[in-house]
Amino acid sequence: MNIPTTLKHKPVIVVQNYEEVDGKVANASDAKGLSIGLAQWNDRGSVEASAKVWRYTGEKWSRQSEELPLHRVLDLAILICRTNLYFQDAHKYPAYYDPDNPRIDRVGMQGSAMTVEVCTDNAMIDTDIRLLSDALSREGERLGERFRVLADLLEKAGY
Repeated sequence: MNIPTTLKHKPVIVVQNYEEVDGKVANASDAKGLSIGLAQWNDRGSVEASAKVWRYTGEKWSRQSEELPLHRVLDLAILICRTNLYFQDAHKYPAYYDPDNPRIDRVGMQGSAMTVEVCTDNAMIDTDIRLLSDALSREGERLGERFRVLADLLEKAGY
């Protein structure tokens, strides 16, 4: 089943078989496709590109399908990469972070910086940070494969 082309998001470049490669839920995912296209929030005279994850419930296309501006997709990719890098050395801290300095990094962009830090407002952070570390470790092979593909494509593009 192909993703719809009659809804407000207008797909231009698509991955129709995303469910086959959707991480640990591959072949059993409700995320059926990905697309890069024209954003559903476009106003007359102002066209923006967006990325969309298309979910299908088995009966209809889901309202839980997500559409994101392309810069947010890249910001998430940056955050995933930085988080993964952090957890390579987090074991050095007894709590997997420094409670006195929870900041991990400031990633400069657009004249400012995206502050990456451990969420100390989370009342269960001491448990949750270990759970996240374990989850990332279990996903290491899948993430590593995608990091290598991304690194290769960025190098080919001159970055």
